[in-house]
Amino acid sequence: MYQLKLTQIGNSMGAVFPRELLNRLQLDKGDSLYVTETPDGLRITKYNPEFAQQMQAARGHRRHP
Repeated sequence: MYQLKLTQIGNSMGAVFPRELLNRLQLDKGDSLYVTETPDGLRITKYNPEFAQQMQAARGHRRHP
């Protein structure tokens, strides 16, 4: 389990991620994270779930020659 600390960044708030967690998630400065609600709580991922759904739908509607 990892604990994230919130810190003031200008007029916003940011979370400080431990280096070990950043390495495990393969995240670097400037990367985007996406937060989605699940039945068990919130999920944070580096993958855009809406884009993944669009790609899955596109693959399902692909025409074969």
